[in-house]
Amino acid sequence: SNSKIAAIIIIICLCAFAAVFGPATAGMMKILRNYTLERHSFILTDFKEAFSKNYKKSFVLGLLDLIIAVSIGSAVYVYPKLSEAYGNQLLMIPFIISISIALVVIMMNYYAFLMIVATDISFKNIIKNSLALACVALKKNLITLLSTSVIIAIFIILILINLNFILFLPFVPASILAFIICFNSYPIIQKYVINPFYEQRGEINPELIISENDNEVLFEDKGGKEKPIEKKKKSKKGKIIS
Repeated sequence: SNSKIAAIIIIICLCAFAAVFGPATAGMMKILRNYTLERHSFILTDFKEAFSKNYKKSFVLGLLDLIIAVSIGSAVYVYPKLSEAYGNQLLMIPFIISISIALVVIMMNYYAFLMIVATDISFKNIIKNSLALACVALKKNLITLLSTSVIIAIFIILILINLNFILFLPFVPASILAFIICFNSYPIIQKYVINPFYEQRGEINPELIISENDNEVLFEDKGGKEKPIEKKKKSKKGKIIS
């Protein structure tokens, strides 16, 4: 029947989305990390490389994100309904816990995908470091959360005013939000994860070193060193044609 065909198509689309969500996010973060470091980025090449190179870790992380999102979304919807139906305000406690977990997971994601594309640490340590940075850099994370929330709210208002704005959803808001997250969060990763690694080895993080090519002078001002052009004396002899 048509309903079964529709259900199969939906399941296939959901599976495809789950398969590419994490790796695609990693690819995007690789490009935005380069922009944050003020480096040139070949968008298609860098995206493809980050997608394939970090597929395993980013796929698992993306899948966990989707599972947590569905679970928390269900909890946020169900617990207020149950509290109202049974007249038991205690059921709002798991609702508050669900909201708190959602905020922590969101702030962990500020760092998890960036660490996947910027480091070679294990998946377990990525989760561990993400949780630590979500707490250590709480002030910065709240600023990021507030900034992104304002942009999301503005975009929702624009969609309510004119539904055509929904066509920009896959492009404009996602890229702006991801860049804000990367710009605010990557320096924290450098400070607490990458820099200590190099300091233990007695080295300096290469990302902090400006390459000689960046300082290469293309044009040099030699004002005052010019010499007057001497006019050649015209020869009185005619030209000789051989």
